[in-house]
Amino acid sequence: MPEEQTTRRPTVYDVAQEASVSIASVSFAFRRPDKLSEATRERVLDAARRLGYAPSGAARGLARGRTGILGLHAFDLLLERADPRAQPLSGMQSPALDAGGVIAWDQTDDDVLSDPRAFPLYVDEVQRGFELECWALGRPVMLSSGSDADVSVADTVGRVDGLAIFPSPQTAPTLARHTPSIPIVLFSAAPADDPHHRVRVDNARGMRDLVAHLVEEHAATDIAFVGRLEATDAVERRDAMIAELEARGIRPRLDSIDATVRGEDELVPQVRALLAGGRMPRAFVCATDQNAFTLLDVLAAEGVRVPDDVIVTGFDGTLGSRLTTPPLTTVRQPMEAMGRAAARILAGTAGSPPRGKTFDVVFEPRVLVRGSCGC
Repeated sequence: MPEEQTTRRPTVYDVAQEASVSIASVSFAFRRPDKLSEATRERVLDAARRLGYAPSGAARGLARGRTGILGLHAFDLLLERADPRAQPLSGMQSPALDAGGVIAWDQTDDDVLSDPRAFPLYVDEVQRGFELECWALGRPVMLSSGSDADVSVADTVGRVDGLAIFPSPQTAPTLARHTPSIPIVLFSAAPADDPHHRVRVDNARGMRDLVAHLVEEHAATDIAFVGRLEATDAVERRDAMIAELEARGIRPRLDSIDATVRGEDELVPQVRALLAGGRMPRAFVCATDQNAFTLLDVLAAEGVRVPDDVIVTGFDGTLGSRLTTPPLTTVRQPMEAMGRAAARILAGTAGSPPRGKTFDVVFEPRVLVRGSCGC
């Protein structure tokens, strides 16, 4: 039996040998065709086609200190599937190839993947805007993810000219201390003395407008906040809710429901305790749409009617908010525009760390009134 041949990518040296030219001539054929005669260039390109050679953009980028690539990085934002009886997406096994090279895929997996609440739709929409703007700018995009701020970000930073990041509550403190070697944009509210560019939404404005609607249109004055207060955005939204209620002479609830977007286990006992103690609020204001999705499921399972028994609202305005029963009243972030803004900032500052001016782009949200508040 003949030995198995090891396949490798052809290099500039292979093309030079095949075309009987120098490696400089190969480089000129792709980058500076004016430096070669037409006949020499065609000979090089013919050799490259025969060998299947493509010039390495990464190698050229390293030579001049830039890659031309803009990066988008997320920290562990894939959610578990909405069905609490199912295994998390992170535990799913990759489909295997059978002997004929056909992928064996369990048909029931399609049912899981069709649930829009199983995905970080806020991230998806921002990513769409980022990629569209990079396409318009002629800049390639590198998508990455990871759980460790120091390791995963450092690995990506070495490959791109600029990086936009969705920070998680766990990684935000590390990122705030990180002095970047390239421009970095964070999609979150900014702590003091932060060296990064920011693209964010006016959390306080959005929450004030939402609370005003609940109070003025629904006479809802007993409002409970639902969300984890580890993220800066969630804290801003909770604080703005309290401030708006106090400004209207309404004493706010200071006890919040500690919610997680990764399932119902933590919400169920808290909701049951409120029901048992007769302490159900008139409205639940959730830090994110995904908090609201989980809460709606828990309330339905406990026989609590929305909005008849309690109002539920979200924050983000994702596609999934239109698909709940009833449709979710929420605060819409202009997510595509936020992604585009991040790409524009990175393209304009690419290749060098922030010096002097740091961009802080703040978008204005708007309240989307739907059935979950009773409208």
